[in-house]
Amino acid sequence: QVQLVESGGGSVQAGGSLRLSCAASGTTASSNYWGWFRQAPGKEREEVAAISPGGGRTFYADSVEGRFVISQDNAKNTVDLQMNALKPEDTAMYYCAAAPLLVGNPLNPEWYTYWGQGTQVTVSS
Repeated sequence: QVQLVESGGGSVQAGGSLRLSCAASGTTASSNYWGWFRQAPGKEREEVAAISPGGGRTFYADSVEGRFVISQDNAKNTVDLQMNALKPEDTAMYYCAAAPLLVGNPLNPEWYTYWGQGTQVTVSS
């Protein structure tokens, strides 16, 4: 049974940083595409970042390009999201997701089979 557990969310002032981590069990970090997605109250879920199996390729939404970095630690079986220069508009529930098979856009949430329960990120101005 695959389980994903996010951690690292919290409250921070604009310009600050947070590092989210997604711990995987029942699967390995190196055998899936991994994505981070977010959803703010009253808004639709949106893509944030994705990483290919093994970490060779990364993908970012335009809104976070240059500020966020996705990475995976195969030894710890985690996928992390380093978030820098945070803005109030980054406030949302952040979810990690795993896709054992993906043949399209890695930032499309429809490809992702397994999802975590989410971790809240709040950025104040």
